Amino acid sequence: MATADITDGLINDDAGSRRDRPFHFPASRKLRHLTGVSVRNLVVNPPSRARGKTIDDEDIPNSLQSPSKILAQEANRTLNYSRSFSNLKSSPASSNENGRTQQRLPLRQARRQSTLPWSDPNPQMRQVKLEDITRGRIANTWFSIHCDGIHEPVYVSEVVENAMNPNFRAFDLNSCGPSVSRLDYLTLKLWVKTATMDDYMMLVELQLHLQSLQFLGRSLDNFHQPLPANSVLFHFPDGVYTNLTDIPPMWTPLPTVSSKPSDTAVPTSSYDALMRLANLDECIQDALITRERLESQISSILEKNQDAVRTTSKASRAKDKLNLTRNAVSSQRKQLRLATKRKEELIASINARKDAMENGTRSWEIVRSHLPDARTKLGSSMRLLDQNTEETKGQIRRISEDILDIYPIEPIRDKPLAFTIAGIALPNSNFVDVDRDAVAAALGYTAHLVYLLSFYLSIPVPYPITPHLSNSLIHDPVSTSLPQRTYPLHPVNVQYRFEYGVFLLNKDIEFLLNKQGLRVLDIRHTLPNLKYLLYVLTARSSEIPARKAGGIRGLLPGRLTPSLSRRGSEDSAVYGETGNHRRGVSPISTVNGDMALAKGKKPFAPVPSGSASASFGVA
Repeated sequence: MATADITDGLINDDAGSRRDRPFHFPASRKLRHLTGVSVRNLVVNPPSRARGKTIDDEDIPNSLQSPSKILAQEANRTLNYSRSFSNLKSSPASSNENGRTQQRLPLRQARRQSTLPWSDPNPQMRQVKLEDITRGRIANTWFSIHCDGIHEPVYVSEVVENAMNPNFRAFDLNSCGPSVSRLDYLTLKLWVKTATMDDYMMLVELQLHLQSLQFLGRSLDNFHQPLPANSVLFHFPDGVYTNLTDIPPMWTPLPTVSSKPSDTAVPTSSYDALMRLANLDECIQDALITRERLESQISSILEKNQDAVRTTSKASRAKDKLNLTRNAVSSQRKQLRLATKRKEELIASINARKDAMENGTRSWEIVRSHLPDARTKLGSSMRLLDQNTEETKGQIRRISEDILDIYPIEPIRDKPLAFTIAGIALPNSNFVDVDRDAVAAALGYTAHLVYLLSFYLSIPVPYPITPHLSNSLIHDPVSTSLPQRTYPLHPVNVQYRFEYGVFLLNKDIEFLLNKQGLRVLDIRHTLPNLKYLLYVLTARSSEIPARKAGGIRGLLPGRLTPSLSRRGSEDSAVYGETGNHRRGVSPISTVNGDMALAKGKKPFAPVPSGSASASFGVA
């Protein structure tokens, strides 16, 4: 039935679609066109062993109380699985497709298909059942092709293991020669071996004619008809074929356009064409004979002149060797020239280094001869440096004492960290509800004091100060992103400019403290930080040195006719004396006067004009 259905489907498919048809006619189908073989729906029926009854789990006495069965029965008390998938309680009579009434078999004779093994909750049992079912159909397969008159198989395939639909690799029978490739019949033997077998057994022996094959299509992708068991498929260049029946199909050649009577002669090649073919064959044979004769002549000539050939070969080898030797000699000469040049360079470098070493040795001896005098001068210079350092510290202390007398910084009673400068109170960076004139005057004194300390300590502050009493200014050359560089040290309408100027002044005080090795606790405390700096500068254990005379020219007139300023300097040589204050003369102006006398000029103050006289009160 399956073969008839497939044949009918193939006929219907060929009638409905003319495009899916084979290229070769059945009469021209030969073994040289066969390219592959495959098998579908492999079924192996091994020899069955006789047994008395059906083996079932219910019939085994030892497994009636197995642990797995007990657990399965306890788990399935509430839900009982059906033992079959067919219904036995159907109507007594049923109708078939033709409308005839069929009587139902008695209940005791009905057969049901059991599904109990598949309802086992243990997955291992289901896996074992599945393996048992597939073990009978999965096998190792291979095939062989035989032809009549040939004892050995013309082709033996590889072994495909564990497959139900084995696909064998492609092959070509043209290599077997025309005696095999031109045949249109064959014998195919299919050998199988399952896991339960000890050796291979022949499952199918197929003797067929290639004209009896049925065309399935270009490929099996579009073929959806069921195939019978152990179907052998033959692959040709134009499609896939199979042997559904062994009877060759009826094949009728296509009608030609013009039909001629059978008694008319069919035209063949002309006499001229045959003569040309004969002449061509004779030319080819002459060419082959001529080639053989030339080969024999060349071989004889080479045998006669064997000594000359050897001599020529030796001469060519000697020439090649001579060329290699010449190339090696030229390369070695080039390397020798480079090595000689490098040697000369190294000798010149060594000589130059020797001369430099000799010059260095002479210079070292000369320096070594001057070393005792240099050590003596170094000792005297060190002592002189220490003496000058001590004197400088003393002079800085004296100048700091004078500055502190000019601008006294005193604390305000009952106010912590609140100080006055020259009797005017200055808040610590808090300028809310204050006297603007008093703050301007105090900041003017503070700016002038910082300016004098920077001058006498020889420490340039990062933010230069221009002291003009109540109109003092401070510059910011550091910040590049600011639109303005000069800021006031007196209250103005723009409050932030004034506060930024006070901040720069506090930064200058912090810079002076850091240069003296002191740490600032709060930068906003302007007068406390200045008081701390002056306290450190004046806290020395040695005596305050006297003022120096301004050179010989300034010393002689002072000794002959001492002026009031020099008298004040002589009186202030003793610590604690303030003779200049009693006479109304400022110590800073006296110091400036001494410096001016040393240079031969009039006395001046180291501040801009207009501010020094007002701050010092010099008559």
